[in-house]
Amino acid sequence: MDESSAPEQGSFMTLVLSLATSAAVHFGDVGDPATGERSDVNLEGARQMVEILGILQEKTRGNLTPEEATILERVLFELRMRYVEVQRAQAPAGRRIIVP
Repeated sequence: MDESSAPEQGSFMTLVLSLATSAAVHFGDVGDPATGERSDVNLEGARQMVEILGILQEKTRGNLTPEEATILERVLFELRMRYVEVQRAQAPAGRRIIVP
């Protein structure tokens, strides 16, 4: 990798990690960077961050380095799994997705 591409890669990775951190704050998994305090779960805010990362993945497909593509894919997978986990935890007991 030449030096001219290093800042671009760093900027992309910074963006991905920033959005992932924001999602983690919305999940209540990490403290707010400004205050250090964890907040209640904001599932809608987390969903928006995951959607933004998904759009980013779609729009940059074919234009990322293998490392960038892999990290974005892994971050999205982990956040999507976390979203499902938190969503299930918040669902009322006995509620089913499919009712026979």
